[in-house]
Amino acid sequence: MKTRNQKKTAININIAQFEEAMARYAEAEQREAEINKSIEADVNELMAEYEEELKCLAQGKNLAFGIIQAYCINNKESLFASRRSIGTLHGKAGFRLGTPRLKTSKGSNWKKVMEELKTLLPDYVRITEEPAKDKLLADRHKEHVATRLITLGLEVVQDELFYIEAGKAA
Repeated sequence: MKTRNQKKTAININIAQFEEAMARYAEAEQREAEINKSIEADVNELMAEYEEELKCLAQGKNLAFGIIQAYCINNKESLFASRRSIGTLHGKAGFRLGTPRLKTSKGSNWKKVMEELKTLLPDYVRITEEPAKDKLLADRHKEHVATRLITLGLEVVQDELFYIEAGKAA
């Protein structure tokens, strides 16, 4: 695993200290990988142990959900005349309003809506202007872009990041 860090230090370190630190770093990274691998194996073993039961429970829940939903829909007028949910010994069931959303009416489409909005409710039309940074970076070496970047008050920078790649243990 590569580790990057921009922390800069001005301590005098000799080669022996450097090698010792690299060894400690590599050992810690290797042990970390072993622990993570062990945890993953344990989790996979537990998941396999309960996989069949979890599948059966999910199927049972889906079947029960369908029955409950059908009952509530069929008896909506009597059960939910004054309330949006009903309570039982085992929980609640009911209807709730979803998040409001806009949908085009029959015979309409978003292009037509946009044209009408521009005329009737222009405050509700978004116009977003932003620099196309990806294009500027891609074309930064082209003469017509490179000469204008400075004029625009832009510069292309690349930070230098420190990293360590620990060697694989044999």
